[in-house]
Amino acid sequence: MQSLEPILMAHPFFRGLAADDLRLLVGCASNVRFEADTIIAREGDSADQFYLIREGKVAVEAFGADRGSVIIQTLGPGELLGWSWLVPPYQWRFDARAVEMTRAISLNGKCLRAKCEENTRLGYELLKRVTGVFTERLAATRLQLMDVYGKQ
Repeated sequence: MQSLEPILMAHPFFRGLAADDLRLLVGCASNVRFEADTIIAREGDSADQFYLIREGKVAVEAFGADRGSVIIQTLGPGELLGWSWLVPPYQWRFDARAVEMTRAISLNGKCLRAKCEENTRLGYELLKRVTGVFTERLAATRLQLMDVYGKQ
C-alpha cells in the first residue's frame, strides 16, 4: 500500500508544507471516493472531516424554503471542501454533493485538532492556509453578489 504523503504533498493546499508536518498529517488522512449525486455533507451535521479534492466536482449548496437547494459554488481538483472541522461547534455550514464521481483525501478533523494542540506551529500554519481559502471564497461570493444585485 502506498503512503498518502506524496499525494498530500502534491495537493495545492499542502504545497510547501514541511515534510515533518506532512508525516504527522498522514495519520489523519484516508482516500475516499464519492459517486455522482452522493451527499458528502449536510448543513448542521457534525463536521468531522474535510476533503482535498483530487478528481471530480463537488457542489456546495444552500437550502432556501422558497428556492430549494441552490448551488453556491462548484469545487474541483486542487480545491478544499470544508473548514467547519476547525471552527466550533464543528458543524457543516452548507450541504455538499458530488456532481460527478469524485476522488478526494479525507482528513479527520478531530485528529487534526489534536495534532494542532500538540504542535502549535503546525496549527498556525494550517490556520493560515484555511484562512486563505476563506478569503478566496469570500471574494468570490462578493463578486457573485455584485453580479446579482449590481446596477442594471
